[in-house]
Amino acid sequence: MGILAFGINHKSASVDLRGRIAFAPEIVVESLQSAQGVMGAAEIALLSTCNRTEIYVSGDISDEQLLRWLAESKNLNIEELQDCFYCHRDQQAIRHMISVASGLDSLVLGEPQIFGQIKSAYSVGREAGTVATELNQAFQQAFAAAKRVRSETAIGQNPVSVAYASVSLAEQIFADLNAAHALLIGAGETIELVARHLQEKNIRQITVANRTLTRAQELAQDFSAEAILLSDIPDYLHQADIIISSTASQLPILGKGAVESALKKRMHKPLFMVDIAVPRDIEPEVEELADVYLYTVDDLEEVIQDNLRARQTAADKARDIVDQEVESWSTKQRALAVVDTIKAFRDSVELIRDSEVDKALSALERGQDSAKVINTLARNLTNKLLHKPTTRLKQAGEEGRDDTIDATHELFDLKKK
Repeated sequence: MGILAFGINHKSASVDLRGRIAFAPEIVVESLQSAQGVMGAAEIALLSTCNRTEIYVSGDISDEQLLRWLAESKNLNIEELQDCFYCHRDQQAIRHMISVASGLDSLVLGEPQIFGQIKSAYSVGREAGTVATELNQAFQQAFAAAKRVRSETAIGQNPVSVAYASVSLAEQIFADLNAAHALLIGAGETIELVARHLQEKNIRQITVANRTLTRAQELAQDFSAEAILLSDIPDYLHQADIIISSTASQLPILGKGAVESALKKRMHKPLFMVDIAVPRDIEPEVEELADVYLYTVDDLEEVIQDNLRARQTAADKARDIVDQEVESWSTKQRALAVVDTIKAFRDSVELIRDSEVDKALSALERGQDSAKVINTLARNLTNKLLHKPTTRLKQAGEEGRDDTIDATHELFDLKKK
């Protein structure tokens, strides 16, 4: 049996198609058990995220079987998937799993979330009873490799999203975000990501300001934050240490005068501001104020590009680690492959031994001379153990198969004359 990695991702399929074949967490166990029954797979696991749906299989399963099962389970025509799936086997499957777990195959190079997602896919497979020995070994190799990539390279240390870059810059200004208060202006996807990153950094307090209070409250609820209207900002501005703004407003939301008033109330404590919006939410003149650190989306893009280059350099080193881990897995598989041969060899030798020992014991019970019995035992064991190898070696010599003869020298550590 071999390992197979089958799926579609952000490189091969549109976001619409990826959404249509995604598996909700609550149906994964049932889907795994169904797939195993339909296809007769020895083992199977399923990874489904916004950017990829992948099926990992141990067993003699074809990509056609997987394609048919996926299409039927999602009520799609096979033709819709025909040109956007990939299928890797054995070494290439392990290489792909390691690359995915390490963030090397992600939309954002080196992103860390995928490691937790693939670990979850493994755990759910174990829970469903569809992951056992073969896939367990594959996943463990992928986890070990991903941990090496994280610890031995800087692939995940440089922020490469506007939201994450904003929070990382804030950390450089405020050593301890536990004591900081963030005012987030807007309630779109970028601000939501900023809020999530701030929450992960254990920020003390978040306030969300939006043109529509209902939307601000929806977002605030997810992060235990306070919701206010844009018109309330002047009353809250002095309380904020961090201000990150991303709205669709055509006019600035914060002017120099409002920020200057807030700084006076703050006794000129530093104010960190990030304007992600285009056009700008914060008047450029704000940058002239002392104690204000103002960054625009252009500043962040420059940081992100530098960080992407740093990640790419780290990725080159990470790929060397992937090569090493794939070879490690291959070495283990080769070692496991010979186990059955070793067992069969030992079993055949032990049968001959037991048979000859029984004959020797019977001879001793009949009163035959012990020395003669031992010599006969030794001679019979030697003859029977060497009979087949000797016959095969003679045949190899007659047929000119020097490789067999050389292998015998190596196997039994014989010196050539």
